[in-house]
Amino acid sequence: MAEPGLAVVEVAAADDQTAFAIQELLATRCAVAAADRTTREPGEAGVRLRCYLDLRQQPDT
Repeated sequence: MAEPGLAVVEVAAADDQTAFAIQELLATRCAVAAADRTTREPGEAGVRLRCYLDLRQQPDT
């Protein structure tokens, strides 16, 4: 990312439920541009979810 305090997080999880639970946990700590779906790679186990964090801002309540 171009500025301090911004991050891209890619979550690798066994299933959608786990990936979205991790995203929710991150959202309690900082502002998150949340993902609405996961991706799967053919032939690989699990899912991936990418979200964007702004550590400079408080989470939406």
